[in-house]
Amino acid sequence: QLVESGGGSVQAGGSLKLSCAVSGYTYGPYCMGWFRQAPGREREGVAAIGSNGNTRYGDSVQDRFTISRDNAKNTLYLQMNSLKPEDTAMYYCAAGEFVSGKDRLVSSAYRYWGQGTQVTVS
Repeated sequence: QLVESGGGSVQAGGSLKLSCAVSGYTYGPYCMGWFRQAPGREREGVAAIGSNGNTRYGDSVQDRFTISRDNAKNTLYLQMNSLKPEDTAMYYCAAGEFVSGKDRLVSSAYRYWGQGTQVTVS
């Protein structure tokens, strides 16, 4: 089970930190990712982190967002800085096994999904 938290409303230029608590299995071996979906748009890969700590970011969030994981706490994080109105979306965390490097921002590569947390930037 994946449970996101930390979403909310913030003004442009502000920051938010999302968390994703994982329960039911040890997520250390899994690749973890954050995705987002705005109304009327396709789900977009935001950031991903492999079991070895390697990260990958979408072009639109590079240098503004930071993904991290605490394997001891089974928790995934997304620090979001310099937020823009176009970052407004529902944010989802996801976990996948055997996700290749080129597929880390591809939603179909992930098997487990949370329910999402809303981020609104005005």
